[in-house]
Amino acid sequence: MSNVSKIEKVLYTAHAEVAGGREGHVKSSDGLIDLQLRLPKEMGGNGGGSNPEQLFAAGYAACFEGAVRFVAGQKKVKVDGASVKSEVGIGPRQGSGFAINVKLAVSLPGVDDATAQEIVKTAHEDICPYSHATRGNIDVDVSVNGKALA
Repeated sequence: MSNVSKIEKVLYTAHAEVAGGREGHVKSSDGLIDLQLRLPKEMGGNGGGSNPEQLFAAGYAACFEGAVRFVAGQKKVKVDGASVKSEVGIGPRQGSGFAINVKLAVSLPGVDDATAQEIVKTAHEDICPYSHATRGNIDVDVSVNGKALA
C-alpha cells in the first residue's frame, strides 16, 4: 500500500516555467513571479538573483503560517501577530546528488506555550501540504516561540 497523498479535488494549480535552470529565469503564468535565478555565491555562483531554495523557503513559510492560522481559528485562539521564519539549506547528500533541510521558526506572540505547541503541532502533522510532502524525505525542524516542537 502506497503512502502517497492523493488529492480528492484540485482547488488550484500553480503554473511556472523556468528556462536556464539555476542561472536562468522563472516566470509564473500570471506574471506575478518574474525573477532572474542565480547560483548563490556560497555555491560558487555570482549571486544577484533568487534561487530555488529561497522560493521553497518562501512557499513553505507562507503555507505553514496559513496552516497555523487555520488551526488557531478552529481553536478560537487569536494569532494576529503570527509569523514564520524559514531556512532552507542545501548541500551534498550521502551517496550522490544534493539534499535540502528546513527550519521553521513560528512566532505566536501572546499565546501560552502549551497552546502554541498544540496549534503548531497540529498544523505540521495534519494540515500543511508542504509538511505532508516533506515528511520522511528531509529534515524539518520546527520551533514555536523559541522552543522546539515537542
